[in-house]
Amino acid sequence: MSKADELFGLGGKVAVVTGASSGLGIEFARVFAAAGANVALMARREDRLRETAAAIEKDFGVTALPVAVDICDRAACKQAFEQADKSLGRIDILMNNAGISPTGRAEKQWEEGWDATLELNLTALFQCSLLAAEAMDRGGHGGRIINIASIFGHQGSSLFRVSSYAASKGGVENLTRQLAVEWAPRNITVNAIAPAWFPSEMTGGSLDKGDIVQKMGSATPLGRMGRAGELETAALFLASPASSYVTGAVIPVDGGYSVW
Repeated sequence: MSKADELFGLGGKVAVVTGASSGLGIEFARVFAAAGANVALMARREDRLRETAAAIEKDFGVTALPVAVDICDRAACKQAFEQADKSLGRIDILMNNAGISPTGRAEKQWEEGWDATLELNLTALFQCSLLAAEAMDRGGHGGRIINIASIFGHQGSSLFRVSSYAASKGGVENLTRQLAVEWAPRNITVNAIAPAWFPSEMTGGSLDKGDIVQKMGSATPLGRMGRAGELETAALFLASPASSYVTGAVIPVDGGYSVW
């Protein structure tokens, strides 16, 4: 085994990825699989999950389990984690990736948009974390929980009207810190990644408007938006043995956007 494998290899591990039917969720599942992990793919669209699972198994020779579930359905979410734990034998890593990002004036987001965003981005994330931690405790080996936060979880946006999204991601950031404190004695690390806006299915509608892409780029020291694959290394680091002494961290992957 090479030093790189010792640091970043995930052979024999099991990773659960929510929101795994498109975009960043697929990227995260594939990078974990490339490092040797078996993966459970959770999302609502079963056809896409099956397609993604088949591609992962073909490309990386690991087991990929499609689990069709609406994680906002609390009973169904519990069953989904039980299925992943039973079918794959353990849960070592949870990537809390599922989320939505409605835009529009704050007054227009109340109350339907607010309720839906907080339910998925924060409440469901919390339940998934609890369920994963229970499985990790049963296995007696600890684990890694990685949350997708946002630069708008710790600062306001002048380009997008994202009241409910910003509130939910601010909650994700501080929930990450609190769970890190509470679960450290159980050898469960809890960290978050705070991306700037990356092109994805979720952000496509907003980024197609006017000169938003150019404005986002000009507001960033590196002068551009994020590209496909640029979140994978942060995810792999936080999932791997290399991050064994990292917990409660929120890592920005934003081209420097949040330092100005």
